[in-house]
Order: sequence, then C-alpha cells, then structure tokens
Amino acid sequence: MNSDVEDELSPLPSEAPTALLTPPPDGSVLFSGIQPTGELHLGNYLGAVKHWATLQTQYSAIFCIVDLHALTVPFVSGEMRGRIFEMALGILACGVDPQRSPLFVQSQVKEHAYLGWILNTLTPMGELERMTQFKDKSEQHRKHVNAGLFTYPVLQAADILLYKARGVPVGIDQVQHIELCRMLARRFNARFGDVFPLPSAMLSPVPKLVGLDGDAKMSKSKNNTILLLDTADAIWSKLKPAKVDIARARRTDAGSPDNCNIGAMHQAFSSEETNAEVREGCTTAGIGCFDCKKKLLTSMTGELAPIQERYQALKRRPADVWEVLAAGASTCRTLASRTMAEVEQRIGLGDRLFFV
Repeated sequence: MNSDVEDELSPLPSEAPTALLTPPPDGSVLFSGIQPTGELHLGNYLGAVKHWATLQTQYSAIFCIVDLHALTVPFVSGEMRGRIFEMALGILACGVDPQRSPLFVQSQVKEHAYLGWILNTLTPMGELERMTQFKDKSEQHRKHVNAGLFTYPVLQAADILLYKARGVPVGIDQVQHIELCRMLARRFNARFGDVFPLPSAMLSPVPKLVGLDGDAKMSKSKNNTILLLDTADAIWSKLKPAKVDIARARRTDAGSPDNCNIGAMHQAFSSEETNAEVREGCTTAGIGCFDCKKKLLTSMTGELAPIQERYQALKRRPADVWEVLAAGASTCRTLASRTMAEVEQRIGLGDRLFFV
C-alpha cells in the first residue's frame, strides 16, 4: 500500500480482452443496472433483463434502476417516478425474482454517489475522453453536454465496486466502461490496499440488437423498437416494413439469416426447429421474407404473452412493486455501508476513524 505516495494518475497497463471477459465462478456477486426509460423494448429485454433472469439462478445478483445516470440527459422531472415504476414492472414481469436478487433504485443508496466522487479523484481525464459512449451521447445531446455525462463511467464503476461484484452483465457497447472499472479498482487497490475485486463483463446471448431500421441500435428515441407490451397487431405492423438481408431483392433470391436482423431475432425467440426451417428456406429461397416474419411473429408473441400477463397482474398491485424496491434498497444500503466503511478506513476519512 502506497497511501503516502502521490499518484500521477497515469493509466495502468491495459489487459488482454480474455481477462476482461472471463466469467466469474458460480456464486460470485453480479451487479447490473438499467436506466428508467419507462416501458421495456426488445433491446432491453434481450440485451439485459432476460439475461438477468437466467443468471440469478447461478450467481448472487443485485439489480438496479440507475436513476442518477438518467439525470445526464434531458428529462421531465414529473415523469421520473412513473418511468421508474414502469421499469420495475417490466423487470419483475420478465422473471427477476426479488426474493433471490435485490432490485432497487440507485438514488435510494447514497453510497453510490459517495464512492463515485472518490473514484473521480483517481480517474485520468484522458481515460474519460476516449470513451466512445460519451462521444456518441454528446452528438445526440449537443445542447446538454454536461460533466455528469462525461463522468458517467466513473459512477458506473462505483455502482459495481460498491458491492464488490465479480461479474457485470452488459451489452457489448458497455465493455469499454467495464475496462475502466477494472482500471479504477486496480488503481485504488495499488494506492490504498486491496479492497475491490476486478469485475468481468458478461455479454448476453444477444449483446446488441439492431433496430427495425437495420441501421442503428434498437432505441425508443430512434423509433425503431418493438415494445414488450405491444400487441400482436402492433408487432406485425412494425415487422412488416423491417429491413431484411439486402441480398434478397426479389422473392427468388437466396439470402442468409446471418446477414439479416430478422434472422437474429429468430435466434433469440424461435425454437431450434423453426430456426432450421428459416435457415433452409432463406438460403434456398424456399420461403419469402414475409413468411419468415410471420414465423417470427408467432415465436415472439408466444414468449411475450406470459410476460405481458405478469406485467398486468403486477400493475394492479403498485404498493407491492414499491415495497420490492424499498426492501431492495434497505438490503443494498447495508452492503454499501460496509464497503464504504472499509474504503474510508483505507483512505483515512470518516467519523469511524475520529470517534472510536
């Protein structure tokens, strides 16, 4: 431990990608969060929440609605509570079990912001300047570029390290942030002594779902999404004009599901038998894109129907949903307080040192 030595804040050596992506052992703590954007869409579901519901059976998982992160882009304050509630409904309806995995709202555990500030003092500006998500968000919100948007990855690192998480289920666009998180954990440990384990990024089976336009990541702001609560008719109205493999300019042209967003969605929603039929039909021009989309509709509505039923049942019990979030916050405040006591002791801060 070199707590008396000034840290020049130069970047530590980068790691091999295999270390960053190596799954943690069973039973490890996982942490993942999602912004309260309101109703879930397929990108959220396949890229995050469906993966969460699977991982919670194998790991000790903690899931968070990260409302502090949501403050970095324009929002309407009167809508935030409703967006948080809608997101909680969606997460629970998708199978996240709060009896097994705490679910809470980030702002209800103040230690996230506290650790975030401490990590800010260890973060080289150059590391944040190279974050591709900051560049992308800055382009989207040119009139609202703020310091919070710039330091977003540091708060994300605090979210993870606060619970000493070994695994972080994320989409592929977040891997760079996990790399920074690992760097900050190593920097803190090198300067003050070992406190934080190095987390690994855990990519979902569908780490990035392209939108129905075939051009950009699925996003409500781009109006290229299917919502989890969409009816079969609404889904079909969106699937019909969705882009397909450009090789299939005509019905008789052969194509490849690997080059088609509809094919990617089949991989996520359809059975092995249906996927085999789609692959055979597409590569031999045995079926047209219209028929392929119809098969996808059947598979998609079959998986979403029970989620929609659970959502409606939960929506009729709003007090129960808020209670889940309150209980999750209580559990996580206890965990976070323990970590921060250790952090304060290591760096020489806090009443725990002066009033013993």
